[in-house]
Amino acid sequence: MNMKTNKIIYWILTGLVAFILTASALVKLSGGEQSAEMAKGLGGMQHVTILGVLELVIVALWCFKRTGVVATLLAVAYLGGAIAVHFVNSQPVWTPAIIQVIVWLAAAYRFPELTTRLFHKQA
Repeated sequence: MNMKTNKIIYWILTGLVAFILTASALVKLSGGEQSAEMAKGLGGMQHVTILGVLELVIVALWCFKRTGVVATLLAVAYLGGAIAVHFVNSQPVWTPAIIQVIVWLAAAYRFPELTTRLFHKQA
């Protein structure tokens, strides 16, 4: 692939993850019906607000290449917790699992050094 195609893929993946997490955070912070429904499974509205703020912090870190690896680790841990909460509350785990796969794919493309370290490939 040429440099222009690589750059387009890079920004699409970066934007997709940022969009998904921002949308999720805004739903949590909006205080609407969906947010109240989430609060039932999480122990109250205060917890939902904290999770929304955490997602925005992850997005802020994700958008900068220098802090992107840290954001990847935070996002994967956060989504792992989301999968566990969905599982415990007998809710479908597909949504957080798919988002986690998207985060991993984007991270593998954005940060080749991460893939190298994880799979011990020679660069």
